[in-house]
Amino acid sequence: MNKSFPAATAGVLMALLLSPTIAVAAISEAEVQAAKNTLKDSIAIPTVEGRGRVPEMATYYANKLISAGFAKEDIIITPVGETATLAATLHGRESTSPPILVLGHMDVVEADPADWERDPFTAIEEAGYIFGRGSVDNKFDVAMAITILAKLKQEGYRPRQDVILLLSGDEETGMGTTRTLAEQYRGAELALNSDGGGGTLGEDDKAQYYMVQAAEKTYMDFKLEFTNPGGHSSRPSKTNAITQMANALARLGAYDFEPQFSELTKASLLGVAGQADPEIGAALQRIVEDPNDAEALAMIRNDPEYVGQIGTTCVATMLDAGHATNALPQRATANINCRVFPGVTVEQIVAELNRVLADPAGKLSVKNQPSISPASPLREDLMEAVTQAVYASHPDLTIFPGMSAYATDSMHFRAAGIPCYGASGLFMKASDDFTHGLNERVPVSAIAVALKHWDVLLRTMTK
Repeated sequence: MNKSFPAATAGVLMALLLSPTIAVAAISEAEVQAAKNTLKDSIAIPTVEGRGRVPEMATYYANKLISAGFAKEDIIITPVGETATLAATLHGRESTSPPILVLGHMDVVEADPADWERDPFTAIEEAGYIFGRGSVDNKFDVAMAITILAKLKQEGYRPRQDVILLLSGDEETGMGTTRTLAEQYRGAELALNSDGGGGTLGEDDKAQYYMVQAAEKTYMDFKLEFTNPGGHSSRPSKTNAITQMANALARLGAYDFEPQFSELTKASLLGVAGQADPEIGAALQRIVEDPNDAEALAMIRNDPEYVGQIGTTCVATMLDAGHATNALPQRATANINCRVFPGVTVEQIVAELNRVLADPAGKLSVKNQPSISPASPLREDLMEAVTQAVYASHPDLTIFPGMSAYATDSMHFRAAGIPCYGASGLFMKASDDFTHGLNERVPVSAIAVALKHWDVLLRTMTK
């Protein structure tokens, strides 16, 4: 256990080490193979926006659970436009106790086969990995959770309260299904999100640490637009929408938001510091001790792995400009994506962006309605359950709470008053993480560990 947590956090975790452990159920080779097959079959269904395949995915998962003994009436598939949600209930002994939710999502981001080395929607097992879009995000942990829920049902396990698997259908896009599910299950005790947290392996494949996601940054998208009268390209003007856009975005790209910290992020940074490469580890330690350490701050800002943990980030992600090759542009638009540190408002970000972009001709507007959610409290029973789940495969591993720089379904459940904890069973190397990118892959060796993780986690939380 890392001893450099803030006092309150260290106290909670130290108390957990004295808690009795639950018996670790054996994971059979047949269950590992079943989980692998579920993952591969899931990858083969391209659940990207616009293809209408999410309902098919939901039906596939439902049939898996029904074949394990779930009653058809305990599984609800709700169509929502071209997508859908799935809710599957494992009934508990105490019908009046608020349920525990297990969250995940069925959709994935788009992938262009022309860019990939392998077909992104054909699961290919090669060199110890399973390649395919969604192999990590989020079909891996969904497949693990479904396999373990099927195992619990077949064994006749009765949790203390209902355990409800909730799968959304548009987490990667509008999150409309997420908001609906959060409202429907507002009375839940807590949610375990399969799409957050998880374990990190070193390049030697040895486990380094495990992070429980207890908070996440606020996702915000902004539209920046420049408009001009346009005209013939043979009669250029010094006022050009594309040039204005380029200059504004260059200023944004060179800008760093003020560093920000919370007790949660300090605990996370200190937890990682002892396991990271010595140079970046020392910088993480120093920045917690002295937030004004310019050298440490510069090093962290240059590291994609940690830059999101020290404050707000905003980056241009999409561009659209011009209407003809031989005409001056009448319009240039860009999407600016921000991952905002908890506690910072939309109005504050708008004001800061306008100051940084420094061109009053640019019109900045908020896209959609950002959902701001609080951090979840570190419950002792939750931390105990996670500790036992992690220790089932990696005894005495460093475990700490943290904040995700990315957004998940948890933000809508937290906003609805449901404490959420990212508790993925996936352990992998940072160098293997191609989430949302080319050639996404997951280690085959991670399957058995993840199954044991979810088995112990659910049994401990509902004993």
